[in-house]
Amino acid sequence: MAMVFRRASKGFTLLELMVTIAVAAVLLSLAVPSFTDATLSGKLTASANDLVAGVALGRSEAIKRNAVTSMCVSSNGSTCLASGGWEQGWIILSGGSVIQKHAAAPGGFKVTSTAAKIDFQPSGVGNTQATITVCRATPTVGSQERVVQVDATGRAYVSKTTNGSCS
Repeated sequence: MAMVFRRASKGFTLLELMVTIAVAAVLLSLAVPSFTDATLSGKLTASANDLVAGVALGRSEAIKRNAVTSMCVSSNGSTCLASGGWEQGWIILSGGSVIQKHAAAPGGFKVTSTAAKIDFQPSGVGNTQATITVCRATPTVGSQERVVQVDATGRAYVSKTTNGSCS
């Protein structure tokens, strides 16, 4: 009588592979919305922090140059606009020379403000109080706004809101 030996097979069966793929798909479908929210939050925070850094630079340049310095809406990077949203971009200028240019906000973002221009006196004191809201152009419910408050002293603060109204 001849004995037949079976070799142990290496690898996965089709059923094991399909179960693994199904489990991975379920886990991925749970993780993607959280990842999207985290990405959105990061972009909103970065845009708000850019505005705060611009305010700080405008204020410090006013003190350093002993001249009025302005931060204003600009779509071309060289002149201030009288109207329009900050999502077009903005500049910091003093005595007609541009100190810093900031590009437009990422696509799908809206940046609204109570002022199109923020001035800083040579003492560093803000001549204009402003509220700048950074949000999605089509907000949904949730913490999808960052509000930059520029107070009378010329300092800026960021706060996170849950309005989702983009106003």
